[in-house]
Amino acid sequence: MDLSGRAALVTGGASGIGAAAVERLVAAGASVAVVDRDADAADTVAQRHGGLAIPGDVTDPATLPAAVAATEERFGRLDVVLLNAGVTAGQSGIEDLDVDGYRRIVGVNLDHVVFGLTAAVPALRRAGGGHVIATASLAGIVAMPGDALYTATKHAVVGYVRSAAPTLAGEGIRVNAVCPGFADTPLIAGVKGQFAEFPLLTADEVAAAIEGILDRAEPGECWYVQPGRAPAAYGFRGVPGPRDAGRPPEVSWRDH
Repeated sequence: MDLSGRAALVTGGASGIGAAAVERLVAAGASVAVVDRDADAADTVAQRHGGLAIPGDVTDPATLPAAVAATEERFGRLDVVLLNAGVTAGQSGIEDLDVDGYRRIVGVNLDHVVFGLTAAVPALRRAGGGHVIATASLAGIVAMPGDALYTATKHAVVGYVRSAAPTLAGEGIRVNAVCPGFADTPLIAGVKGQFAEFPLLTADEVAAAIEGILDRAEPGECWYVQPGRAPAAYGFRGVPGPRDAGRPPEVSWRDH
């Protein structure tokens, strides 16, 4: 992958998958803006790679338009956007709902993807095309009963990506999602002990999948990433269409 002369923006870029992706983007020749709530950590990563640190809360609708503008001002263009920031809910979302916690996870995991895409599109058009990748999760394509709120936000990201992609593909702007399984990142630091016998992805394995998406994914594809497997596009099943007009419906369990 050759990104020489290109510029990228990574949210949640100061640690975990985001930091690993920054490293790969820089190795491919890109200049990178690192967006993160942790200003010191963002500055550390940016300085290490000669990039731009942009501190900010991605749930604020003003943060990503400002970050896009700062990236264009510093590097003269924007070609790749990785909307990677994410949090877990810390609650089931089924009973005793903490509304503030609910608003927080929706803000980080979903709103920021919407804010980020809409902020990036004009810049990508100015660059003649580009690529937006949202970090979703396997919880975006299958149910994860232990965290219903997290699952809800990641399903929403997958649906948004798949719906937005055809709208932008004709302009040379590809939109995709990466859907990793459990990864050894700060996101699971508080519960890592529960995974003692469970294989975890490394942050770099997910970053390698992101590199693969940049290199060869078709618009709207959502790539799964699992330990020991080659990352690939998930094959979504279609849904049954309407029956022919004038014919009585023949309902069976297969229709549900």
